[in-house]
Amino acid sequence: MAFGFEEKGSKFADSYRIFLTKDGEYVSPFHDIPLFASGSGAGAVGEPLVLNMVVEVGRYTNAKMEISKELKLNPIKQDVKKGKMRFIANVFPNKGYPWNYGAFPQTWEDPKNVDQHTGFQGDNDPLDVCEISDIIPPAGTVIQVKVLGILAMIDEGETDWKVIAINMSDPNISEYSNIQDVERMKPGLLKRTVEWFKYYKVPDGKPVNKFAFNEEFKDQQFAAQIVKHTHESWKALIAKESDNAGISLANATIQLSSEKISQDAAKDTLGQQSALSGSTPLPSTIDTYFYVPNGI
Repeated sequence: MAFGFEEKGSKFADSYRIFLTKDGEYVSPFHDIPLFASGSGAGAVGEPLVLNMVVEVGRYTNAKMEISKELKLNPIKQDVKKGKMRFIANVFPNKGYPWNYGAFPQTWEDPKNVDQHTGFQGDNDPLDVCEISDIIPPAGTVIQVKVLGILAMIDEGETDWKVIAINMSDPNISEYSNIQDVERMKPGLLKRTVEWFKYYKVPDGKPVNKFAFNEEFKDQQFAAQIVKHTHESWKALIAKESDNAGISLANATIQLSSEKISQDAAKDTLGQQSALSGSTPLPSTIDTYFYVPNGI
């Protein structure tokens, strides 16, 4: 199974889109990319959980790129807030995102489901992933990752799980079996991860984010249960057993889906996009740092 991507529009502008391909055909990264990597299981006790991850944001970059839930074929695009392209602030000492960031395909945090662990409803997005390898793939890349653990964040009253995982191509992959190995191999990264998620919206005037479990990371087996639950929620979504909550269900490969589209229809969708052109200039504040005041 070979994955690729095609860019449209001008980078850092509202026209920019990244469309994904699988074996040369246009597909939805939300619906058509398999969750479980080839030959991997569902995380039985003692076995690694290896999943496909869609990379949305490369480490040390600031543009808030994400899978579009509403657009047909769910391309990756930059978020827009109040008519402006969204860039994540540099919260000292971080420059942009401190890891590669993305999502697991075929998962969904149902906004009508009250999470039993957090007491809050889902955020209506695919399950988020923080990938900690030193390898930095471009946005739109599909990589295989080993799940290590998970953090339960509460973002503006919604459950927003953050899975910690590592690229299977990392040269030290054999050293990572569970969340405890992250602290052993990369001391301080987990603490910095909590701090980053706690404060990253503060420069925009938003409140400090909260966490369940006293800000503690849960292990791989706990993470596997969250993956399983969100995968089942996605199955209900694509089968229209749940309200689609404004999500485009257009897909190219799911045989029983009433929203399956042909490659001709997929190509028509891409044909309506602007051709790839040069990047729009970055904002002048892209290298400015925000310092978290004492007492926040």
